Amino acid sequence: MTIATSATGSPSVAAPPSVARATRPHLASHLGAIAQLAAAGLVGSLLFGALATLLSLGVSLLLVLGIGILFLLAFLYLLWATSWLEHERVEGLYGFGVPTLRARRSGVPGFGGWMRTLWQQFIDGQMWRGVASAAIATVLGLVVLPTVAGLVASVGLAFAPLGAADTVRVPGTGFQIEDGWAVGLGVLGVVISLAVLLGVALLHAVLTRAILVPSQEAQFAAQAQVAGAQRAGAVRASEVERTRIERDLHDGVQPRLVSVAMTLGLAQQKIDDDPAAAKALVDEAHTSTKAAITELRQLARGIHASVLDDRGLDAALSALAARSPIPVQLDVRVDGRCSAQAEAAVYFAIAESLTNAAKHSRGSEARVVVRRRDDGTLWARVEDNGIGGARVLPGGGLDGITNRILAAGGTARLDSPAGGPTALEVSVPCAS
Repeated sequence: MTIATSATGSPSVAAPPSVARATRPHLASHLGAIAQLAAAGLVGSLLFGALATLLSLGVSLLLVLGIGILFLLAFLYLLWATSWLEHERVEGLYGFGVPTLRARRSGVPGFGGWMRTLWQQFIDGQMWRGVASAAIATVLGLVVLPTVAGLVASVGLAFAPLGAADTVRVPGTGFQIEDGWAVGLGVLGVVISLAVLLGVALLHAVLTRAILVPSQEAQFAAQAQVAGAQRAGAVRASEVERTRIERDLHDGVQPRLVSVAMTLGLAQQKIDDDPAAAKALVDEAHTSTKAAITELRQLARGIHASVLDDRGLDAALSALAARSPIPVQLDVRVDGRCSAQAEAAVYFAIAESLTNAAKHSRGSEARVVVRRRDDGTLWARVEDNGIGGARVLPGGGLDGITNRILAAGGTARLDSPAGGPTALEVSVPCAS
């Protein structure tokens, strides 16, 4: 499980990888591994040479006007790219269930936050495991290259007696042998070369699985940790929602209904002596009652949007944008339906974000983008052109968003620097 902190200090929890599939590399995987290791022997040597050069230049020039910092930054980014490529290569080759390497974020804005991000990336154990796997692949590739050359030479030696010469020169040496020995020596070389290549392929599969694939115990522990975080998020989200409902009832509907009752009481007192005044009071109470009904309808819509169940997320967001006090550019491209929990989490995250934008951002417009991604997640981004500076406060609307998304197994990230703009990104598994 990965727990990241957003720019607001709010945690976002990424679901752990599923338990690695119990697959065994087959012949095609071993042949692919031999081919990839041969390439890794060439490319990896150049890559690690570049990394060593960047590191040495960075350290040696660190005190020269800070020029070394640029080389160290290039070293770190190239290191991360190497690890990411290794993760993808191994997963594409074997299908072990290797988790995708993701860039870490400190969640702290400004230069200090960027420096903290670099440090967190540098100490990321998953990144270093990828680098170690790439280094092993490079070393094994340097074994594969001469072995393949020996295999080709052995094949040539085995067929050398087909020529007219009585003696055959052993490839790579100056020795001459009789053509009768050439066949046996060539066959022996082929067998040894194939055995070495197969052994290297098997060793590569074992080492990469041991390095990059988390153990089942670790994966189960991560899943249990995420499940606990989701339960805590659900409890916290329900608590925030209950507090919001209580606040809205106490500050809005309840005083209005009390006012209606008092107005009707005054009208009852005046109905005999001053019918006209009593009628005016009844009209006032009627108007207040309709306003209270409207507030109750909005409150109920904030608890559950029936249009979301009836017509889907696109229609529900269209209705939400139409009611927004500020103009909203809506861009929804979702094929099919996701689970009710996923759609509700994204809908209420967008609704709360638009409410905050209208109340606090001082922005003139907002933009909402919703997509269903290829990885099976429902993703949304809400951005306004306001003054920024939004923060997650306990019990506030953004706290409710974070916990609701967390309870649905997703992640939320808020970026709201002072001066704006404010952007909220949420992502929820479509089948959550």
